[in-house]
Amino acid sequence: MATATASPRSGEKARPMTKEERKVIIASSAGTVFEWYDFYLAGSLAVNISQNFVPGTNETAKFIFVLFGFAAGFAVRPFGALFFGRLGDLIGRKYTFLVTMTIMGLATFVVGLLPGYATIGYAAPTIFIICRLLQGLALGGEYGGAATYVAEHSPQGRRGFYTSWIQTTATVGLFLSLIVILGLRLSMSPEAFAEWGWRIPFLLSIILLGFSIWIRLQLNESPAFVKMKEEGTRSKAPLTEAFGRWDNAKIALIALFGGTAGQAVVWYTGQFYALFFLTQTLKVDGTTANLLIAFGLLIGTPFFILFGWLSDKIGRKSILLAGCLIAAITYFPLFKMIAQEANPKLIAATEQVKVELTSDPANCGALFDPVGVRTFTRPCDVARRTLANSSIHYELMAGPAGSPFVAKVNGVDVPTTDNTGAAIVAAAQAAGYPKAGDASIVKQPTVGGVLTDARTLKLIGLLFILVLFVTMVYGPIAALLVELFPTRIRYTGMSLPYHIGNGWFGGFLPPTAFAIVAASGNIFAGLWYPIIVALMTFVIGLLFLPETRNRDIFTYDE
Repeated sequence: MATATASPRSGEKARPMTKEERKVIIASSAGTVFEWYDFYLAGSLAVNISQNFVPGTNETAKFIFVLFGFAAGFAVRPFGALFFGRLGDLIGRKYTFLVTMTIMGLATFVVGLLPGYATIGYAAPTIFIICRLLQGLALGGEYGGAATYVAEHSPQGRRGFYTSWIQTTATVGLFLSLIVILGLRLSMSPEAFAEWGWRIPFLLSIILLGFSIWIRLQLNESPAFVKMKEEGTRSKAPLTEAFGRWDNAKIALIALFGGTAGQAVVWYTGQFYALFFLTQTLKVDGTTANLLIAFGLLIGTPFFILFGWLSDKIGRKSILLAGCLIAAITYFPLFKMIAQEANPKLIAATEQVKVELTSDPANCGALFDPVGVRTFTRPCDVARRTLANSSIHYELMAGPAGSPFVAKVNGVDVPTTDNTGAAIVAAAQAAGYPKAGDASIVKQPTVGGVLTDARTLKLIGLLFILVLFVTMVYGPIAALLVELFPTRIRYTGMSLPYHIGNGWFGGFLPPTAFAIVAASGNIFAGLWYPIIVALMTFVIGLLFLPETRNRDIFTYDE
């Protein structure tokens, strides 16, 4: 068994990275990249998963199921943080994140082998959801372990820079999943990819798992944990100590509402909601949208390192809160510019085509359904969800009590007897709204035309700006969280606020935003969710979040 390295000295000044520290960062980051790759495949291949695992022909129901499955993985992340965080503080950082990585890899591999609904019936969606839950639990334990492990190998004054490499892993994992999927889409026919090619990225996870386990077995245990173990100062009840004592629980609450909640919504808006907005709202085909996001990520990823390094110089808090504030102020104009470049006909139609719905308020309810478990049957509700799925802006007006539901497009009544909303969509499209595949929608650029097409360049530039906000809030967050908690409860203490923020506030962003759009009739209304949360974090963080960059984590064990 490998022996532990010596603990970095208290108050040690910044110095160049050693060979051992470089190995720690590479091994920790590589394993975490592969875990994020596994986790994000379900989002990137949502259409293929729904077609294979969900019965029926209702595309809206299929889409909502995949949103629910994607959200389920995020929902359980805090529980994984509690379970594996406790193990990490009791038995060690290294062995805990070896376990989480194994669970993640095996669950992903099973999805690749899982027969579809046509073969095993309802067992297919059930097993898929179980795999998503296991992935969420594993990810809940992985991040805190990797961030804590790297931070506890870092010298004083370099912790932001060292942990920023871990911060690149979520984006690199997403980028890797997109590249693998794009490579497969471009190397086979659409029919072959839809039939079996989409399974290959999941099956590749078993190879990545083997490599990740091998590289992490070369590592030593965290020096801070070894020192604590030798001195007999480990916590006997990390959960109780971290969250049962008000002095520690208060830190966790401040970290959540004044840090990770805002960081999470900015992160998911800049990457996942941007992809969701391109494909589901603007009707850009999946390959084109993935290419555009991939270019934005490629250009933006080095800025995680830049802002991590900068946080060692000027502080974590100021960079994090500045990212939240700037994002909140600029989201509406940025997404409107993205829409104008990607689907100009859609934006023109929202101004030129007037869709009016009139209903007795008693027969037109709230459509808020962030986890996709509600069934809507009333004509007003069904029509609004259908219009939202078709990215058609509408105005809802209250009719007299007992009056029937009425729909008009540019003042002309539209029959609604089919109770699906399809006739309203058809009338709106006839009046000027584009259909999926319309010639005005930005198309996949040719290899030679990527750098010369003006619309493509503008979209990549706009998406890069969104990623830049992500790097501002995410680059310093690992160092800040590690420095907030003492060694004896650090894994547990930092993991829960991180995964509630990212698993719940961030993970539920796409379905919550879609629900807001469906309820309001405005394709941009979903942005209010990340804007409000980011502003909340800015205010709370400004008032209560401490600056931690000068804190010595090797002596902070009260």
